[in-house]
Amino acid sequence: MSKPEQPAHTGSGAFFERRYWVDVQHARQPAAELLDHIESHLPDFSPDLLAEFEKSKGAAHRLSVGDEFGVKILGPWNGDVRVTDIGDDYFELATLESHPEAGRICFSLKPHATLPDTLRFEIHSKARSRDGLVAFTYDTLGFGKKVQQQTWETFCQRVADYCGGLQLGPVQVETIRQDESGTEITHDA
Repeated sequence: MSKPEQPAHTGSGAFFERRYWVDVQHARQPAAELLDHIESHLPDFSPDLLAEFEKSKGAAHRLSVGDEFGVKILGPWNGDVRVTDIGDDYFELATLESHPEAGRICFSLKPHATLPDTLRFEIHSKARSRDGLVAFTYDTLGFGKKVQQQTWETFCQRVADYCGGLQLGPVQVETIRQDESGTEITHDA
């Protein structure tokens, strides 16, 4: 039986909005074909040592709403996610009960807003820790934050490598930390 979703409001500690992105010019395929490949081969883009994705519900090499993945995360923080939405240029995952985070993460591949023949791959999450222990380990000690950042930077880099073309600079990272009332505490870019 599937676990229930674990939305951000059920978590503990600060809210984090994170963006990781990379721009690639002259990709070898159109964005829709590249995103289809990413969706169909999601585990190939994540670094196994940090976060290993294994499909537990749904057809192999295809992504559909309702599909689920078990994620083996470095340390004692394994969890599950469910595909909640798929669009022409994005797909979204929600954390399930017992995942170290409570929230959602969206992966998108779109034409760059201002640069011609350039694609932007972005991972955008809105989440908080599932409980006080995870919040302490993640935010206070910083261990979880380092693992998570390395995971998504590597994911973005692997997407850029797969896209071919010219990568325009390193993977970019932005983090906005808010208190429980939604007031911005820090903004790192």
